[in-house]
Amino acid sequence: MAVQSTLRHSAAEEAIATFVEKYGELIRTKLRNTSKTTRLLCTLALATSIILAGEGTRRKWKRKREERETGRKLVRTNSWLHNKDGSRTIYVPYKDGTSKVVISSTKPLTFEAHRRLFLNPPRVSGLGDGHVPAAQTKPGLNLAFLHQFLSLMSIMIPRWTSKEAGLLVSHGVFLMLRTYLSLVVARLDGEIVRDLVAGNGKAFLLGLAKWCGLGGFASYTNAMIKYLESKVSIAFRTRLTRYIHDLYLNDNLNYYKLHNLDGGVGQGADQFITQDLTQFCAAAANLYSSLGKPFVDICVFNYQLYRSLGPLALTGLLSNYFLTASILRKLSPPFGKLKAVEGRKEGDFRSLHARLIANAEEVAFYGGAEMEKTFLNKEFKSLKNWMEGIYMLKIRYNILEDFILKYSWSAYGYLLSSLPVFLPAWGGLGGATEQAGATTGVKGGRERERMKDFITNKRLMLSLADAGGRMMYSIKDLSELAGYTSRVYTLISTLHRAHANAYCVRGRENELYSLSDVQGTIQKGFDGVRLENVPIVAPGLWPQGGEELLESLSLMVRRGDHLLISGPNGIGKSAIARVIAGLWPVYRGLVSRPKNNGEDGIMFLPQRPYLSIGTLRDQVIYPDGEADMREKRKSEYDLKRALEQAKLGYLPDREGGWDTRKEWKDVLSGGEKQRLAIARLLYHEPQYAFIDEGTSAVSSDVEGLLYETCKEKGITLITISTRASLKKYHTYNLVLGLGERGDEWEVQRIGTEREKMAVEKELHDLRERLAQVEQMKKRREEIEQELNKVWVGGQEEELSPPAYVEKEEQQQEKEQDQQTEAEETQDEYQEAQSRVMSDDEGDETETEGQGTSNTEGSGIVV
Repeated sequence: MAVQSTLRHSAAEEAIATFVEKYGELIRTKLRNTSKTTRLLCTLALATSIILAGEGTRRKWKRKREERETGRKLVRTNSWLHNKDGSRTIYVPYKDGTSKVVISSTKPLTFEAHRRLFLNPPRVSGLGDGHVPAAQTKPGLNLAFLHQFLSLMSIMIPRWTSKEAGLLVSHGVFLMLRTYLSLVVARLDGEIVRDLVAGNGKAFLLGLAKWCGLGGFASYTNAMIKYLESKVSIAFRTRLTRYIHDLYLNDNLNYYKLHNLDGGVGQGADQFITQDLTQFCAAAANLYSSLGKPFVDICVFNYQLYRSLGPLALTGLLSNYFLTASILRKLSPPFGKLKAVEGRKEGDFRSLHARLIANAEEVAFYGGAEMEKTFLNKEFKSLKNWMEGIYMLKIRYNILEDFILKYSWSAYGYLLSSLPVFLPAWGGLGGATEQAGATTGVKGGRERERMKDFITNKRLMLSLADAGGRMMYSIKDLSELAGYTSRVYTLISTLHRAHANAYCVRGRENELYSLSDVQGTIQKGFDGVRLENVPIVAPGLWPQGGEELLESLSLMVRRGDHLLISGPNGIGKSAIARVIAGLWPVYRGLVSRPKNNGEDGIMFLPQRPYLSIGTLRDQVIYPDGEADMREKRKSEYDLKRALEQAKLGYLPDREGGWDTRKEWKDVLSGGEKQRLAIARLLYHEPQYAFIDEGTSAVSSDVEGLLYETCKEKGITLITISTRASLKKYHTYNLVLGLGERGDEWEVQRIGTEREKMAVEKELHDLRERLAQVEQMKKRREEIEQELNKVWVGGQEEELSPPAYVEKEEQQQEKEQDQQTEAEETQDEYQEAQSRVMSDDEGDETETEGQGTSNTEGSGIVV
């Protein structure tokens, strides 16, 4: 027989059991009263919901798994995904997996809306005469700083529903909470001292418990304030960095124009973007707490002290603030200007180190370590002297600031706290309490209340002094922020100017061939390359004019009409490629070119092959990413074939596969770099290709194979080179540097009768020189014999050579020199003869085409 339990249920358990039983019976009754059809439908609905939920969970898990796999793959290959809305999805390593980050590009309408803030500042702001950057405007606390800061804030906080606005609101809530906790702590401090003086142990211990509990919550609040300040700084920097990157790196080539054409920020744009931008965002985020919270504290604490100490104390506090602010403002050094100059000097010192790293090999070959060290030490000495001057100014300012804000304010606080005791009529609530205590005559209670009020007022005074001190300290912080703001504003305004080509300034004449004198036109979408009356000008930094290299150039290149551009060094061969590519302005005339860069368009191979950061695959497909390669339906097999055609098929096996990451500019030789550039050309397969000395480090036999492969791919080649051996791979030759001044040019069709006659004349001269070799040898021997003779006293006397000279060695040297000269002449003769034979075989029916005529049916139009 089971033993009955003696445990009793509590009242709460019985109530819960009754509730469950009541509503369970109600549900069972409802179910019994429903029809079978309703039950069947409910069962089907439940089963369907379970199945759909399971299927949705499965699809979500599958999508997450695919994203993780894609993320690992893209992290390995350093690539990204393009979304339909123009944004990019990248995956970054995070803990044990990857984190998905979507980067939305800045819209062009946003740039147009912000352009007026940076290119047309209001004249009342004092930013020069309405154009930027205004170097004559000194960084400081003025209207210019206000306009610059608000303009940058429109980028950092684009709308009130943004993440940055939410962070600022959260930060503000914790700042207000910290102010409230300061009031509670001040009152609790007075109560604890009062209970201690009164000997009330129970109330004293209870006050200590409240103090500890409040301290834990206050510590959490302080930590959150610092954390949210850091989050605000990172959010500001993220916004500005993405904005600057979208404005800096785009199809308008602003990253090139900023340093080579504009010159508004010198050569230190990297220092602006990395260092100055970071310091500005940190200072801007700190400004919210260093000015916002102290201002709220001053208002709240002044009100509390007004109630406790009366209107006289409030008047004294306000007068003290204005007096202190005026003294510090008048005696404060120009920290904004000093910080701006310090930032510029830091950028110059950093750029010298970056220059040394980029050209370390060349400096090592020349042995220029001492000279580079001299430059670095000189720049560092200038920076050190400037920073030491700033520190010397800060010493005097900090002495004055600490004395006023710490000791003078503390003494003044004690004086104001004594008003209820010595002047109770002017002491507010404290004075009224003092008068009431004097009337009742209770001495001990009055002293305890006096102690409580004094401690509370002292705590409020200390908090008020801290808030006021931070407000005064913030004057210096504001000055430094003005310097950072000026530099970041200058960077963005210069980028906007380069992006919009806004170089026309009212009230000033345009200098010839300056950026404000660009009147040419670039037409994209043309099937070919065409120049009509285009002057080739090397541009100068704004607002200077450029140097004219060619007065007017006109030519046209159609498909299959391969063009060789030749001429002496420094005559402007590479300048033609820069003008067609859009790097240099088209000051006059018309330039027509294909629209796209790369596949089915035009491609440019510069003199120095560029090797990017990434894998071996990235080097071949640059500037595409792996996702772009997959979209073009190309695989590693296509890359392997391109490398084999460029005579680099051994690279994947030698370097360890397609996913190998190395510092490729140091791994590959000069010839391998140039052949890798040709492999890129074969991968992209453009219709037209500019090759600027792209095979100068490649042997002549491999060079011929590369050119023949490119022509078989249907690529129309426009080559810039000084090698005459490349003529046989081209149809036309643009010769620069003709005329007395070297400013004339001519387009010649390769293999014409005129060229053959010139070669025949050269062969005739070589034959005559070969025929005179024996005669020159005999004459040389006669001269050697005459040199061994001297005339003494009118008589001819032959002197023997010195003892240390051996006649046999001299004779061997003579024979070797004569043999070398004969071989060189023979080689020139054979090369010229082979050129004539190749021209006779390939170009028997071609007609002459010169730079002053237009041959019907040819591809070059002059």
